Amino acid sequence: MTSKKYPLQFNAILKERIWGGEKLKTILNKPITSSITGESWELSTVEGDVSVVANGQYKGKLLTELINEYPDEILGTAVHKRFGRQFPLLFKYLDAREDLSIQVHPNDELAKKRHNSFGKTEMWYVTQADKDARIIVGFKEDSSREEYVEHLNNKTLVDILDDVKAKPGDVFFLETGTVHAIGAGLVVAEIQQTSDITYRLYDFDRKDAQGNTRELHVDLALDAINYNKVNTYKEYAKEVNKSNTVVDCPYFTTNFIPLEDEKAVENSGLSFTVYMCIEGSFELDYDGVIYQYIKGDTVLIPAAMKSYILKGKASILEIYIS
Repeated sequence: MTSKKYPLQFNAILKERIWGGEKLKTILNKPITSSITGESWELSTVEGDVSVVANGQYKGKLLTELINEYPDEILGTAVHKRFGRQFPLLFKYLDAREDLSIQVHPNDELAKKRHNSFGKTEMWYVTQADKDARIIVGFKEDSSREEYVEHLNNKTLVDILDDVKAKPGDVFFLETGTVHAIGAGLVVAEIQQTSDITYRLYDFDRKDAQGNTRELHVDLALDAINYNKVNTYKEYAKEVNKSNTVVDCPYFTTNFIPLEDEKAVENSGLSFTVYMCIEGSFELDYDGVIYQYIKGDTVLIPAAMKSYILKGKASILEIYIS
């Protein structure tokens, strides 16, 4: 990068949702103005929702513009080679005041064929959970298309789906094809492939302010669903001041850093790194400059930033592409 290298932050892209609330402001310090804000897109290159830099020399620039100008320096040499000048991940926070619809995402092959898009493998990190908050992830037992359709038509789909109690710190990894829904009373960090392709299966017959039900995608979903029982819950270590692997898949690696003091980081230049501050606050010391972050902040470290130090007391998600 011939010009300045520094940690990049972006303006939150806030989304109203029928199921949203106000916790993105009260818990994660987002500048919401609506009482039904369901999502904060932290880092996105989805068409029509491209992140804008909020700090430093590049303030006001689109993330896509920076990647086009400096692909190796921002994305990393290996990521640039694999994905071209595309940012391959999407980072969000979600606040579910009510249950989200039951939905599924197609895999790469199906998404490419139908929508010329990536599929949507994703993970959730539970940031906050009300008492008895639950999450729907996959089927209780191996099922079939026929059994699924029968229950869907009888409005008893939830009877055959696995719903589990969720608490802060829980991680769920959802491969494409996994039927899922975030339950009421949860705030989650979501890391996923860059894709906004969602097939909605069932929405509890809810109506919006105008009295309309939301569109379902029942037929499209039939070929996208994995009807087998899957294990989505991830156990992980919490060794202090270390990068503890939580999810390591072809699309992204996510580590958990319980920062108590400081941690030196050396990067290879192959991939960008993203930090999501889940709890507490920390500083990043790079090239003699101190950058400060609080709970709810998301920061993109360009791949060209090879060496820096994290300091503070915080719970941090660290994400890159292996």
